[in-house]
Amino acid sequence: MLAILLASGGIYGSMLYSVGQTHREIGIRIALGAGGGVAMIVRTGLALTIAGITLGLGGAYALSRTLESFVFGLTTTDTPTSAAVAVVLGAVAMASCYLPARRAATTDPIETLRSD
Repeated sequence: MLAILLASGGIYGSMLYSVGQTHREIGIRIALGAGGGVAMIVRTGLALTIAGITLGLGGAYALSRTLESFVFGLTTTDTPTSAAVAVVLGAVAMASCYLPARRAATTDPIETLRSD
């Protein structure tokens, strides 16, 4: 649980930073009437999440012999546990993408354009 909590904090922080970097772009998109870009940010976050989960599960299965000495009572290729972790981290990543994107979509375009 602690690892999932730390991972969720890291995902949220990195997505918050990423949305902060595109804050100006989102404000300009709103000013031009193209929408807030929530779908764009969530799509990018989803692609990164799928890539991370795929690489993580692949690495876990590739190193399963080494990991067996650290895990007690479970096999390292325990599919339900791996699937549960992937689903939980995927859900946390989606929430971590959506919340900053939604906040950025409520940006006042006038203030964004005046900031420079």
